[in-house]
Amino acid sequence: MSAPTQRPKVTEREARQVAEAAREQDWRKPSFAKELFLGRFRLDLIHPHPMPSEEDVRRGEAFLAKLRVFCETRIDGRLIEREARIPDEVVTGLKEIGAFGMKIDPKYGGLGLTQVYYNRALALVGSASPAIGALLSAHQSIGVPQPLKIFGTQEQRDTYLPRLARTDISAFLLTEPDVGSDPARLATTAVPCGDDAYVIDGVKLWTTNGVVADLLVVMARVPKSEGHRGGITAFVVEADSPGITVEHRNAFMGLRGLENGLTRFHGVRVPAANRIGPEGAGLKIALTTLNTGRLSLPAMCVGAGKWALKIAREWAAVREQWGKPVARHEAVGTKISFIAATTFALEAVVDLSSQMADEDRNDIRIEAALAKLYGSEMGCLIADELVQIRGGRGYETADSLAARGERAVPAEQLLRDLRINRIFEGSTEIMHLLIAREAVDAHLAVAGDIIDPDKSLGDKARAGARAGGFYARWLPKLVAGPGQLPGSYAEFDALATHLRYVERTSRKLARSTFYAMSRWQGRMELKQAFLGRIVDIGAELFAMSAACVRAEQMRAAGDHGREAYALADAFCRQARLRAEELFGRLWANTDDLDRRVVDGVLAGRFEWLEEGVVDPSDDGPWIADATPGPSQHPNAHRKIP
Repeated sequence: MSAPTQRPKVTEREARQVAEAAREQDWRKPSFAKELFLGRFRLDLIHPHPMPSEEDVRRGEAFLAKLRVFCETRIDGRLIEREARIPDEVVTGLKEIGAFGMKIDPKYGGLGLTQVYYNRALALVGSASPAIGALLSAHQSIGVPQPLKIFGTQEQRDTYLPRLARTDISAFLLTEPDVGSDPARLATTAVPCGDDAYVIDGVKLWTTNGVVADLLVVMARVPKSEGHRGGITAFVVEADSPGITVEHRNAFMGLRGLENGLTRFHGVRVPAANRIGPEGAGLKIALTTLNTGRLSLPAMCVGAGKWALKIAREWAAVREQWGKPVARHEAVGTKISFIAATTFALEAVVDLSSQMADEDRNDIRIEAALAKLYGSEMGCLIADELVQIRGGRGYETADSLAARGERAVPAEQLLRDLRINRIFEGSTEIMHLLIAREAVDAHLAVAGDIIDPDKSLGDKARAGARAGGFYARWLPKLVAGPGQLPGSYAEFDALATHLRYVERTSRKLARSTFYAMSRWQGRMELKQAFLGRIVDIGAELFAMSAACVRAEQMRAAGDHGREAYALADAFCRQARLRAEELFGRLWANTDDLDRRVVDGVLAGRFEWLEEGVVDPSDDGPWIADATPGPSQHPNAHRKIP
């Protein structure tokens, strides 16, 4: 029988412990980005640029050609935007060409594309309709196929992967009305019912694909009991199981075709054979899935950048003001330069990270997280600059432009659609903390016990001895390096100066991190603004490295090498300015003042500043009631034939 759901009451420390237990603890493979944060510029890990096999290229290019024809002939992005729904026949057509099985092995009926070509396919289809890109990404990047590929049993793969490759749509259900990035408070329960089943009760929010899904990955808390270790656990659940109700289809500022909803579980019986991995492994499964799953979002940002560059180029060449095209005015030209250079770098970051994922020689958890963080932030900036370049026409909808006889350019839609990427699959703020935690892992491994209040004096003494040895070897290496030698990285010609900068700056970044840890010790985790800047500097250095390596690879292959070098040079010069500004703000900032202002706001000392306006929002609760029980709403779930 099912048990009442009660939201766990946890302290901040307990919540951090749950998150810490879920992360991968070991580094079995090298990581370029991890080394970068430690002040070690391991160019050998990414250069020469890894390349796909001829068979991977053949299979991938063949599907891209088929998908391009489908996008051009079967997808009407304006219709999807207007009606806030992807037509069923479009979804059916995508199933028929295999788009739902891009990452699934051919032996299960999938296409078996590499991560590189999967991402290129998402960039392509996302340019036709970002809602379709989100549909396919949620299904394959975080939905049922990826967890089963990594953690599922052979029986589970044989049962579900053929369905997921051709006919079934999947969704990932973790978030709850009062639980976002704090899974320690997860309230949905899966109570063991004998030895062969669990009963799930709870409410899940923002279930992308959940409105039309056939199969769900559900994260639920198994109570600890005799014979059950308990903890957050992953299950494959049939979406039409008795007791599941999609109570609401959510609507958003962008991605208007997104089938995202609120789903209630009441007494939902799930066979024990549908559990993915052991009890308590749910969060580890989710985080591991996201290691590569996060690459889908920056891939679609690359597609957005390519389209934005095309529109900016075409528009700015024909629109004249004060006797010349607006592109020739420096105020507009700098925006176009930013779009072009940044799009080149974003594609370099995504392709490099994806190819490393395909080769599986490196641990890319930080690279993928940086790609998601950097891609989502830069993608939004690119979209905003495009709207500005287009002026009033950038703010006007595509349908309105067409109605008065002009080209229907959905620039404002791009801005709305991309905005969610700074929140999806880990908000920018959470990504900063996640990456920062991984970046300082080596320090915590040797010195963490020193600042842990639960450790004994003996543990702290032993940690001090370990830390002394580690830092005695590590710190001297941060003083000098190849970045100070004029001839270093000479094979990169004009780009060598940027790689020397990356090498020097990675050591500076590592020194800054060490100084901060020495200064704040246990309070370091509270310095979230500082950590965010550290991560943002690392992101710029990673993007610079990827851009240079990609440009050199293109030059060696005779593929627009001169132009690639020019774009990489422009990007690196822009990135260096951003990195230097961030370094300045590490120590000269308003962080302490901001905290005092926040204290005043929360204490109500500034309420007088809110006078003189009306509040158009209603007086409903900030967070809807999610008390378990039977649904009081009609089921909004619909099955696409």
